[in-house]
Amino acid sequence: MGAEIIRTGVDERGIAEVVVDCPPVNALPVAGWYRLAEALTSLGRDPRVRVVVLRAEGRGFNAGVDIKEIQADDGHTALIGANRGCFAAFAAVYDCPVPVISAVNGFCLGGGIGLVGNSDIVVAAEDAVFGLPEVDRGALGAATHLSRLVPLHKARAMMYTSATATAAELHAFGSVLEVVPNDRLRERALALAAGIAAKNPVVVRAAKEAFTGIDLWDVKRSYRYEQGFTFELNLSGVADEVRDTFGRDTAGNGTAGRTTAGGEG
Repeated sequence: MGAEIIRTGVDERGIAEVVVDCPPVNALPVAGWYRLAEALTSLGRDPRVRVVVLRAEGRGFNAGVDIKEIQADDGHTALIGANRGCFAAFAAVYDCPVPVISAVNGFCLGGGIGLVGNSDIVVAAEDAVFGLPEVDRGALGAATHLSRLVPLHKARAMMYTSATATAAELHAFGSVLEVVPNDRLRERALALAAGIAAKNPVVVRAAKEAFTGIDLWDVKRSYRYEQGFTFELNLSGVADEVRDTFGRDTAGNGTAGRTTAGGEG
């Protein structure tokens, strides 16, 4: 993948950081999603680790999958890889034995919603926006995770219209714990992590396992169900027709709101 786009580190308190840095918009290629899953899984198995902070460098937290990689593939290898890679990364957040704090800056779209929706705690910068532009990409996916972040009817409206929600809105819904100035995002996420890291690690890991065990959502099964529709749309050719208009409005003009790569997890 050239430069390392997923970086990790663990400090003396047992706080692990996973940093996504994949310019220009943190839209991950297939290999990047698998690398993210591996990083989270490895950290969760490390007895030193008491909590994980997931964050990103650059313009936004995550813009989903790299659509150009899928468009360049004459077959379905890249699409299958993206589907499976996203599934693995989302599951790695959900299954991580320690709490995962997502620190969201800028845009959180498509696959980014999958990561954040499966996190234990979400803090966001004032400029953070959340959305599923999947309909504009000829795909579906992560409605499961969006429904963990916003009320159901809000989630449906966001999916059908590709509209976004602000960090302030999600804070009002209770899914974003805090909204902070951009330059304080990492600092606040690490402070929250420090409070968790100071607790007994055995008890915290037990609490994470307990919450997962009583979850009313089978997030893995429901997400795989969604992915079936994405593949169906691709097999029918409809997805290609929609993706061919990616980044253009109906008049063929550039549209600022649709120029980032989306996520068809």
